[in-house]
Amino acid sequence: MIIQPSDLPVSKLQAYLQSAVAPRPIAFVSSIDLQGNVNLSPFSFFNLFSMNPPILIFSPSRRVRDNTTKHTLQNVLEVPEVTINIVSYAMVEQTSLASCEYPKGVNEFSMAGFTAKYSQKIKPPYVAESPVSFECKVNQVLPLGEKGGAGNLVICEVLLMHIQDSVLDENRMIDPYKLDVVARMGQNYYNRAQGESIFTVPKPNEKIGVGFIAIPEAVKNSTVLTGNDLGRLGNIETLPTEVELKDMRNNAEWQQTSAKGMEALHHLAKRYLFEGKISEAWKVLLA
Repeated sequence: MIIQPSDLPVSKLQAYLQSAVAPRPIAFVSSIDLQGNVNLSPFSFFNLFSMNPPILIFSPSRRVRDNTTKHTLQNVLEVPEVTINIVSYAMVEQTSLASCEYPKGVNEFSMAGFTAKYSQKIKPPYVAESPVSFECKVNQVLPLGEKGGAGNLVICEVLLMHIQDSVLDENRMIDPYKLDVVARMGQNYYNRAQGESIFTVPKPNEKIGVGFIAIPEAVKNSTVLTGNDLGRLGNIETLPTEVELKDMRNNAEWQQTSAKGMEALHHLAKRYLFEGKISEAWKVLLA
């Protein structure tokens, strides 16, 4: 399928975009107007964009059906302050309830059953039930268009963070398993970062990997090793030496496996990769 955005109604284009660009973290935003009315609403067009200064950006889009703007956008143009609250699995249904289009002046904290806590540096309160909350000043609101569906980038600078002790590990860092965060996908689908959906990938920030060009063609064309396996092989800094390969050839397990053929060796290398023994996997493949 090939789609040219201009060929589709915005509502259908929206469905494709939101389903493909996923999962998206959720900014549960508290704002306030000049009369002191508090609004609480979730936005999945959201992410972290800078460390110094610490900048979060979310985007309340103009409604596709009638091109109206959301109360959050109206509020930040009046009072340029927000709290951005992270949504955990335990609060996702209440968060969804807060997304109902209540009339202006209705407090979604009350309607969705959340506890409003006074912020220290800004006027809008933060959500007590949220595992992490950010008190922010709004540095800029950048409109991306004037038609229905157009976004409005709300550029927020973090002034203060509130982190519940219950989501911290022994080093006082955020534990993703304890955070139990959720993210938005397309249609009515959500994603939960928990269990097997959380995994690690070694970062090549400090070391320069040998890359795919160092992997033999027979290994690249393996029916056993996946693209992820090959990526992990390419992330090693140096290849095994001839002395190390000689030692592997004298290894009883390698000898027994080698006698069964190349595919068996690839299965053995895959097992080593799964165990995080990248160098051993390379030795198996090159010996």
